Amino acid sequence: MSVTTIDPKTALVVIDLQNAVAALPGEPHSTADVISKTVELADAFRKHDLPVVLVRVSFAADGADRLTGRTEQPARSAGGTPPPGADQIVDQLAGHADDIIVTKRNWGAFYGTDLDVQLRRRGITQIVLTGVATSIGVESTARAAYEHGYHVTLATDAMTDLAAESHEHALTRIFPRLGESGTTAEIIALLG
Repeated sequence: MSVTTIDPKTALVVIDLQNAVAALPGEPHSTADVISKTVELADAFRKHDLPVVLVRVSFAADGADRLTGRTEQPARSAGGTPPPGADQIVDQLAGHADDIIVTKRNWGAFYGTDLDVQLRRRGITQIVLTGVATSIGVESTARAAYEHGYHVTLATDAMTDLAAESHEHALTRIFPRLGESGTTAEIIALLG
């Protein structure tokens, strides 16, 4: 099913489109394509005076605020200090004074951040999600948004994963239970 409506109070929430993540290969969409589609959405949201929320993941230099739970697969970045600027929003999206910047230290953008407060104070009832990775940061944020009572829309061509199978699983098995999905073009058409 494709997206049916965009509420008058909708925010674009962009997950982890920052320098370190932009350097990763994406499947099935390249991260460059995801950034390009997200820029289209951000421009459309700004044109309609709707909030754009740029979420980035960042940790203290000593790593003290990193997740430490026991897992079978270690985190990709667990072995070292990221290069300077790795946690900065990509240039294509940065530099808009009215955008909201949220810094997270977990997969999802709600837990431990002020995202819910930022949205509720603006009367937001719906979020449109984009970003990387579909099955991790985007999915975790979509789940929490649904649990917080937001209408969730997922821009399917403005997100990607580290593996095409993970992306497809989220799109076909998880997202239909959390909200509606649509392409960048479909979402922009509904904004108008």
